[in-house]
Amino acid sequence: MSQIFPKWANRVPKRLTIGSIVLLNAIIFGVWYFFSPRYLDVGYQPIQPIPYSHAIHAGKLGIDCRYCHTSVEKSPHANIPPTQTCMNCHSQINSKKPKQIAKIRDHWKSGEPIKWIRVNKLPEYVNFNHSAHINAGVGCVTCHGRIDKMQVVHQVEPLNMAWCINCHKNPAPHLRPVSQVTNMNWKAPNGNPEAYGKKIMAARNIHAPTYCDGCHY
Repeated sequence: MSQIFPKWANRVPKRLTIGSIVLLNAIIFGVWYFFSPRYLDVGYQPIQPIPYSHAIHAGKLGIDCRYCHTSVEKSPHANIPPTQTCMNCHSQINSKKPKQIAKIRDHWKSGEPIKWIRVNKLPEYVNFNHSAHINAGVGCVTCHGRIDKMQVVHQVEPLNMAWCINCHKNPAPHLRPVSQVTNMNWKAPNGNPEAYGKKIMAARNIHAPTYCDGCHY
């Protein structure tokens, strides 16, 4: 009696099994790697209700970050400035873009807050304290990048757990004098940020937590 299937058909189940395992692992790796915050969140650049240039305000004009984000030194949260903060200047200073300033003035007169879209956002199960980092000497540029050069703010770092843990394991390269945390151009005086940061860690007794309830509690 002749065989119904050719001899090569005997190898099909084995090849299908191996191929399925390889494909499944490739899919898992692809999702794990390319669906991570480094690929999905970095570069996020929402369109704001009113165009605002940090490059002009923080860069060209040199306005300190804390003038608008007044609570970063004393609160866990970095506040979004109210319209009144904008009007402190724009009630007297005209702009080359009068339509944009007119929108700000309309919001100020009506009392309706400007609905700015948040760019950098952590999950609700993460407890991140801005004041703790600022008062430890972590510069704004560490997490937010060169804000002073951004016409439109975008997310620079992934802000995922691995990124945070790496910094907590070795915070020295990111530390500076507290008076310089908003200075985007600050450089370690000895040209060695890590060595300088280690001196700060020793002087302030800084020990960044790497245990779970350091950020999740």
